Amino acid sequence: MKTVKVYGPGCKRCEATAAMVKDAASRLGVEVSVEKITDAKSIAMAGVMSTPGVAVDGKLVHAGGLPDTAKLESWLTA
Repeated sequence: MKTVKVYGPGCKRCEATAAMVKDAASRLGVEVSVEKITDAKSIAMAGVMSTPGVAVDGKLVHAGGLPDTAKLESWLTA
């Protein structure tokens, strides 16, 4: 199971990113646990300077804007 954290204040882009992660995981048949991190201090401590940020299994892989679908799929299958 992959652990995915979506960092952001709860804006539309952050919600869309979490939905994209769930959709991609479903298409790929990958089990994921998606956690939304909305606390500003936690976001900063994770090194996210622009939201939404995405971390997969503890590694920050994306920050700022919606992630590319192909990249998202590669992060989930790595």
